[in-house]
Amino acid sequence: MKNALGAVQTVLILGGDSDIANATAQQLVRQRARSFILAGRDENKLVERAQQLRDDGASDVEALHFDAEDFSSHPAFVERAFAGSRDIDLVLLTFGVLGDQLHDEHDADAAVRIAQINYVGAVSVLIPVIERLRAQGHGDVVALSTVAAERPRRSNFIYGSSKAGLDWFCQGYADALVGSGVRVIVVRPGFVHSKMTTGLKAPPLSSTPDDVAEQIIAAVAGRHDIIWSPPLLRWVMSGLRHLPRAVFRRLNL
Repeated sequence: MKNALGAVQTVLILGGDSDIANATAQQLVRQRARSFILAGRDENKLVERAQQLRDDGASDVEALHFDAEDFSSHPAFVERAFAGSRDIDLVLLTFGVLGDQLHDEHDADAAVRIAQINYVGAVSVLIPVIERLRAQGHGDVVALSTVAAERPRRSNFIYGSSKAGLDWFCQGYADALVGSGVRVIVVRPGFVHSKMTTGLKAPPLSSTPDDVAEQIIAAVAGRHDIIWSPPLLRWVMSGLRHLPRAVFRRLNL
């Protein structure tokens, strides 16, 4: 449970080996969060990041195996994460895959895998997680969406559509949870310099994992349910969203 000053104490990170997750966890430790559950598939990386958090001052860090594609394992995973009536203040959903648009639009298996991880896997684990948060009567869920979820673009419509599904699911869930003590916050970053985007050309208004982490922490402390990172992207995407399709298509985004 949050401390007397309202600071987060216990954090579950779904996608604990992501750069944004790591940056957010490090900033939370500096704000005196002490207990973390890091969940992901790369167990060696989780162990490494768990030790880093301990070195930074976290007192209790656990690494759990989590596979977003193995839907049947999700109920048991959630039971382990909340074992012993553990009280979790904050859940970060940061896992996802970008894929290779030009290849994947010709490969059904590759496209389906992106949809399964980014959308179906998220839905599969979020419902039992949120049920546990409902039972304890409080908790925040932060789901990492993307500006690419705002409007389909030629350059990344497979990734963007999978994140759009997650984005809309979380917005609807946020409305369903009003009055329960549980919040769902959607964070929409633009291009982030991370291992996911290595080798890609950075557009204007790109950011770093630390930038996104600051926005996540501000969102948890604030009252907004949808956050843009950087904030200026809200107005950029608002303009692009209202362009006629024929004009938007010529932009070749």
